[in-house]
Amino acid sequence: MASPSQDPDATGSARSNRDRARLIAIAILGIAAAIFALANLKQVKVNFIIGTAKLPLIVVIVLCLLIGVAIGALLSRRGAKGGRKD
Repeated sequence: MASPSQDPDATGSARSNRDRARLIAIAILGIAAAIFALANLKQVKVNFIIGTAKLPLIVVIVLCLLIGVAIGALLSRRGAKGGRKD
């Protein structure tokens, strides 16, 4: 069994590289989503369960993005608490 100082995952550099890559990926996806949303400014009819509304497509895109982020955060939190034993 390797001591913590010899384990590459225990060092800060391996973790910081992974965190940096994740941050870059999130930034790229965020910029792409912003460009996509800004390119779609037309009014659209949105059907909700209890009614309909006319909203700019950018609002619909941003709301869907926020809902996706919330679901992802909830699922990742659930996975972290799921009692995984490595």
